[in-house]
Amino acid sequence: MLVSVTGGTGFVGAHSVAAIVRAGHRVRMLVRDESKVDRALAPFGLGRHVVEVVTGDVTDEAGVERLVRGAGGVLHAASVYSFDSRLHGRMREVNERGTEIVLGAALRAGANPVVHVSSIVAMFPAPGRVIDADSPVGRPRETYMASKAAAEVIARRFQDEGAPVVITYPPALLGPHDPNLGDQNARLRAVLRGLTPFWPLGGFPVGDVRDTAALHAGLFAAPAEGRGRHFGPGRYLSTRQYMRTLREVTGRALPTIFLPARGMIPIGRLTDVVQRVWPWHIPAEYGAIYTCACATRVAEHAGTPGIGPRPIAETVGDTVRWLRESGHLSARQAGSGRPSLSSVGAQ
Repeated sequence: MLVSVTGGTGFVGAHSVAAIVRAGHRVRMLVRDESKVDRALAPFGLGRHVVEVVTGDVTDEAGVERLVRGAGGVLHAASVYSFDSRLHGRMREVNERGTEIVLGAALRAGANPVVHVSSIVAMFPAPGRVIDADSPVGRPRETYMASKAAAEVIARRFQDEGAPVVITYPPALLGPHDPNLGDQNARLRAVLRGLTPFWPLGGFPVGDVRDTAALHAGLFAAPAEGRGRHFGPGRYLSTRQYMRTLREVTGRALPTIFLPARGMIPIGRLTDVVQRVWPWHIPAEYGAIYTCACATRVAEHAGTPGIGPRPIAETVGDTVRWLRESGHLSARQAGSGRPSLSSVGAQ
């Protein structure tokens, strides 16, 4: 099958492209900058020669039409994933309007399945203590989360109309080989660099990007039948558990002060305002604090059969080692632990 992919030079996208190619499919990627293709795929032993490339943007209707023409399946993984308030305008445009354009074009082209990569945060805040595939779309008071909720509404509308749209809900993802050092890996690096000594109480769902990539590749094994909604493998971690795992993996003390999440929200809102004019990134983001305040667990019955989450210590260990080997952390910051980076071929 020819699988057309948006967001293929990003973290989830690059891992998913590699998994889809390993599953025996051909891949066509929509990219804004062709020079990023080799950098994104090289860690997987792949190069520009193994994929087709269409230059364009998800908000460019002509480019999207070229991307999906003749495709058997489509993976829409393009998204602006950030809690940085300077990117609010762009994330609304890409995450919401881009989803409408890509899913609509893919369905008109006859692709099946059309996989929309949503996010677990699209269901927050949730009315109950757990969420599952039937949980309603959330109404979050944070721009990134709200943009993903708006995109979720679009994807579900297509599903309700009977279209072969499949939705996946990745948790917060860690792992090696992150082409752009995205939000979660950057936050882990900030912790190890001593930039975030204060953490909100609460927690958030965490997973390994390689497990979500395996989920995506598996969805192209057969045409979609009925409404499909799949949670990316992961587990809910309290912020205390997250920090405890980092200490175990790195062998570092990492002193941390935990404060009530809702009590920290005003600090996060102030950070958002300051960030709009401050040229350097401020790690104490409102969106991260808000997520910890409202995140809930995924119901046990809602997991994807046959794909379980790998141990969190393995994920964190592989991430820390990659951050060190790629120059994002010093040996001292990475700690005395010796995490073992899983081979790319086993991802």
